[in-house]
Amino acid sequence: MSAAVVAESEAPAPPIAEGVFTMRNGQAHLIAGRRKSDGRMRFPMPTGAQAELYEPVELPNAGRLWSFTVQRFRPKAPYAEAGDDRSFRPYAVGYVEFPGAVIAEGRIVVDDFARLRIGMPMRTVVEPFATERGVVSIYAFRPA
Repeated sequence: MSAAVVAESEAPAPPIAEGVFTMRNGQAHLIAGRRKSDGRMRFPMPTGAQAELYEPVELPNAGRLWSFTVQRFRPKAPYAEAGDDRSFRPYAVGYVEFPGAVIAEGRIVVDDFARLRIGMPMRTVVEPFATERGVVSIYAFRPA
């Protein structure tokens, strides 16, 4: 997979960072890195000088919920969405396991936190994220 393919995105807003995810056939896929020397996987794909030691790998769109929690207070910048403490709404964050590859952390898009169960199938999705500088696209996970 070339770097140009990895950077392509059909997302409605520009990605928060290049090379983290790609859209293919309407589905979001995270881009991990496989170390050339031993095949060990890492997410996200390393950048800078470390990138030369890895090859990009498009992860499957589906995985399983490995662990999660609910973020009940507004994080500090740059992790906070635009707005203030009054407009903040709690959200789930967790780890999704992509078997045989990696475990990746991200937001979980769900209306009812009580629905979440360890081991449940999850899909990678792209969601808008409002920053002080405008809206970008981030990857997230949604129950399948």
